[in-house]
Amino acid sequence: MKGIILAGGTGTRLYPLTLVTSKQLLPVYDKPMIYYPLSTLMLAGIREILIISTPDDLPNFKKLLGSGHQFGMEFSYLEQPSPDGIPQAFLLGADFIGEDDVALILGDNIHYGNGLGAVLRKAREEARSGKATIFAYFVPDPEKFGIVEFDREGRVLSIEEKPKKPTSHYCITGLYFYDHTVVGHARRLKPSKRGELEITDLNNLYLKNGDLHVKVLGRGFTWMDAGSVDTLVDAAEFVRIIEERQGIKISAPEEIAFNQKWIDKETLLEAAKRYGNSPYGDHLRRVAEGGIRYE
Repeated sequence: MKGIILAGGTGTRLYPLTLVTSKQLLPVYDKPMIYYPLSTLMLAGIREILIISTPDDLPNFKKLLGSGHQFGMEFSYLEQPSPDGIPQAFLLGADFIGEDDVALILGDNIHYGNGLGAVLRKAREEARSGKATIFAYFVPDPEKFGIVEFDREGRVLSIEEKPKKPTSHYCITGLYFYDHTVVGHARRLKPSKRGELEITDLNNLYLKNGDLHVKVLGRGFTWMDAGSVDTLVDAAEFVRIIEERQGIKISAPEEIAFNQKWIDKETLLEAAKRYGNSPYGDHLRRVAEGGIRYE
């Protein structure tokens, strides 16, 4: 399976913060925002990742992340000339995807929780059998999101984008696992009234075919869209509290790579040296010496 991080867009909800940089390069407490979706894909065991962003921002992503070899991975980069909807990523990345299954995550999404890796690996297995997996999370303001409707037995009845009268409080997060036919499905989509290809339309195609699985992220999991000023602050505070109280780092790619045996101790220590005497660098040194156990 391959992965795509969609890190384009203009970030207007964060103006003036994003007038000169991508929102996915803004800090979420102690690390760049893109480290969080990158880590999510890594927890699913995905090592080949395509990063899609604007022509202006792409050079900075390359400067930050490089080839991916420092994580035991392989990164590719692709320009998104204009933001024309999430499914556009599959059209732009068709050659990258090839005949592989693919997971796509939005660059401003943060997923966290005990056992998240196992949940993601299950979704990867579902894709191998021709199924799509998306994730639902309870929100108090469902009219702002794509909402999934369930029957009394928990079966999915419908998915609706920003409904005026929501049928539930479960929104679809910005993380999607699809089988290798997703490019063909994306090519069948027509732009909506707002002129974009809609991810809800793509998911409804899978639902119509009986190939869509919705995994509810219940208690013990946290999902955040850090794409507005308030949610960016909330995400930073959440990460700060967890890291300070538990003595861990949320979404440290080098740590994940080391514990999945994608890189060795020497490579991890080289990464720690790159970060100098920062708390992040100190954390990686403790991981390398066995002072912190990854679960």
